[in-house]
Amino acid sequence: MSFKDNTVLLIPSYNPDEKLKILVDEIIKANYSKILVINDGSIVEKKEIFDTLSQLDEVTVISHTVNQGKGRALKTGFDYIRNHFHNHATVTVDADGQHAVEDIGKVALELQQNPESLILGVRDFSGEDIPARSRFGNNLTKVVVKFTLGITITDTQTGLRGIPFGMLDNLLSVKGERYEYEMNMILECKNQETSIKEVSIETIYIEENESSHFNPIVDSIKIYSVFLKFISSSLLSFGVDILLFTLFSILFKEIYPVEFILIATVAARILSSLFNYFVNKKIVFRSDSRNTAIRYYALSIIQMLTSAFLVFAVYQLIGDGEVAIKIVLDSILFLISYVIQREWVFRKRKTERQVD
Repeated sequence: MSFKDNTVLLIPSYNPDEKLKILVDEIIKANYSKILVINDGSIVEKKEIFDTLSQLDEVTVISHTVNQGKGRALKTGFDYIRNHFHNHATVTVDADGQHAVEDIGKVALELQQNPESLILGVRDFSGEDIPARSRFGNNLTKVVVKFTLGITITDTQTGLRGIPFGMLDNLLSVKGERYEYEMNMILECKNQETSIKEVSIETIYIEENESSHFNPIVDSIKIYSVFLKFISSSLLSFGVDILLFTLFSILFKEIYPVEFILIATVAARILSSLFNYFVNKKIVFRSDSRNTAIRYYALSIIQMLTSAFLVFAVYQLIGDGEVAIKIVLDSILFLISYVIQREWVFRKRKTERQVD
């Protein structure tokens, strides 16, 4: 059986134009027989397009009565595929004609060869013909994903994705109703240790991407909110630590003129670390993993002693400005600490996920 026979093409669509009908026609000509189109609450004037598609034997159309967002449209499709196309692979395709049928096939074939991986059809954003907002948005998101997740992804916003049947259950429980859902999908792969593979595809922008319903302000905020909680927790805890260090430095500087930095560092870190641990465990990483407290405080003690030693050493060289010194050095240690917390302290092990 051809990989095309075992693949469902899922096309979420909101207020499409004739490009959707052209795309579906080309897909059918390429011998795909299972096409699922989600009408995400399009206006009445677009009904004719969906009625025409629904008459095709290869196409199933599911309609939302009101617009619910791309994330919800994808979930509707995943749920239908899970219940009606057992053990079929899914390839998601945007409705605006910016994915070539040849590239759809490349992603579907790669998924057949790697049936437990998420496949991303990635575009090249280095060309001069790429719209500025697309180039900037993708480059910024790549940096954020690399830092927060430790994953290098060429195209974080691609809608052309190959999804194994075994992933559908997990993806239905992933949060997000609009474009942030696609980013959360990548987060879920990180949490589940699902490999992500990339396939290079043609970069097509029609009419400067004017047909896209992506709101660069609203949707970007929702996408980056996934990461803002990571950074906010650490910065807030960092601020608590600096505030307490300043207070304890004032209290102990006259009493212990040599040791006050070490004392202030230890006292501030004990209190701020309690705050940081519970915020990170319950809100940031949402970890139910065992032994996180032991790992967290092992890291915290090492970081605390490193901070105290470095601040003391630099203070002895300069002779003043201990608070400023601590801010600079702890900013560097903060970045290092985040990566260690993400990869070691709060990372859920496979054996623990299996027990759950």
